[in-house]
Amino acid sequence: MFKPALTAAVLLAAGPALATGLEIEVAGENSGTITIDLLEDVAPQHVEQITALAEAGAYDGVVFHRVIDGFMAQTGDVEFGKLGDDMRRAGTGGSDRPDLPAEFSDIPYERGIVGMARSQNPDSANSQFFIMFNDYPSLNGQYTVVGRVTDGMDVVDAIKRGKGPNGAVIGEPDRMVKVTVTE
Repeated sequence: MFKPALTAAVLLAAGPALATGLEIEVAGENSGTITIDLLEDVAPQHVEQITALAEAGAYDGVVFHRVIDGFMAQTGDVEFGKLGDDMRRAGTGGSDRPDLPAEFSDIPYERGIVGMARSQNPDSANSQFFIMFNDYPSLNGQYTVVGRVTDGMDVVDAIKRGKGPNGAVIGEPDRMVKVTVTE
């Protein structure tokens, strides 16, 4: 006799544990920890990509290269965004993993939402992500939502703002010292 509850429990126990979040240690002008709940049920491919990069240590030392007051703080360029690299290239790279197809949802872009950065091509998200300072409805349905900040919005609010073109941070940007996957 088929027992769906038992089958689901067995599959769940046998399958890989999905990440439930990230802890990001931030350092720079201000420091602290940001805790993010990853929404693997909303954007499974993007969450898997972020989780794999975090587990590999790819995000450690990566700067917040684009920070626009009242809008968002962007980070995650694992190719050109490490502290000590040429900061003029920060934000132009990705990772050695493939770009991902969009996983749009009806979750609104509100304060604390984490979204995937991309080029004009909706299927070009790779490693970069951004954290919202405020609600921004014009992004709704246009960018993949991957998570939400559950603790540490005071740390997000204190990230050094950009003053350069398109929100580029001038001087030494704040950075993600260590990104840890939590379960």
